Amino acid sequence: MLTGINPLLTGAMLKPLDEMGHSDLVAVVDANFPAHRFAAECVEVPGVDVVTMTRAIREVFPIDADNPPVLMDSGAAALTPVQEELLDAAGSQDRVLVDRWSYYDLVERARLIISTGELRLWANVVLAKGLPHSR
Repeated sequence: MLTGINPLLTGAMLKPLDEMGHSDLVAVVDANFPAHRFAAECVEVPGVDVVTMTRAIREVFPIDADNPPVLMDSGAAALTPVQEELLDAAGSQDRVLVDRWSYYDLVERARLIISTGELRLWANVVLAKGLPHSR
């Protein structure tokens, strides 16, 4: 057992997150998203919502400053509440909105997809790995 690591972050998640390089992508998606269609590595966490999972990932995953989180455009005039929560969990108010098909194309490039048990619609985010800050 590791200490100091969020227990939601299993070895199946930590290994690909660690192996990712600058600008590699991780997608955290809701239960409605066809995750297994897109990634060689897909980890399911059915008992966890997308916001909680995104917060856990952010504990070990630096976000690329030049590539803000990407959300699927719902077509609404404003972001949905879960999208606002996702941005907060990702530590960014910057974002890119893309249509459904462009989002699918982006997720296809993800190194890892984490499929949550989230049931709210539009609850998907793609994060690009940044550089760790030197201490």
